[in-house]
Amino acid sequence: MELRAERRRRLAGLHVLADDDPRWPTGPLAQAEAACTGGAAVVQLRCKHATDREALRLGEAIRALTREAGALFVVNDRFDLALALGADGVHLGQDDLPPGRLPEAARERLLVGRSTHDLAELEAALQEPVDYLALGPVFGTASKQTPHAARGAPMAREAARRAAPLPLVAIGGIDAAGAAALAAAGVAGVAVISAVAGAADPLAAVRALRAAFEPGR
Repeated sequence: MELRAERRRRLAGLHVLADDDPRWPTGPLAQAEAACTGGAAVVQLRCKHATDREALRLGEAIRALTREAGALFVVNDRFDLALALGADGVHLGQDDLPPGRLPEAARERLLVGRSTHDLAELEAALQEPVDYLALGPVFGTASKQTPHAARGAPMAREAARRAAPLPLVAIGGIDAAGAAALAAAGVAGVAVISAVAGAADPLAAVRALRAAFEPGR
């Protein structure tokens, strides 16, 4: 229990989603390298285009990077891939396998995150066996298609209050200014895709996001 609580505490900070969308100027491994070098707390592998074999090879490289950097490694959607890679956690969306249906052995080994889009979904997720919650899109997003409107920092503040003591991670359209606003709102972490994946200099982007978010916490 103490080990799990410590790993939950390490979820606080910047989460960089290493995304394999081919439109980004840098690939997911380069995104992960920037995240680790820049001091991100969490790197999450998000593979929507790779084959399982490609995702496994990519995940192995990112697992090595995060282990050396002391960052947590989370896999998006796939608990089986997370287990195969020795990841620290899995992040599940609303259309993924419900957290309560994970095999007990997987639940014991992995931190479990859950995406939510409003306070009703957040309240429902609090009844599930999860370790942290994500809320988004906070400021809107161009990284992925979503029917949900921007939620704003006030909802993020309320979501963080309701989620406590579990960490609340905000996602969606977050830049350095948004990261600062969300730090003031009391969220435990901020997660980004395009702010790093679409940046001309991903490492500089990671450092700017950290500089904006962490002092405000």
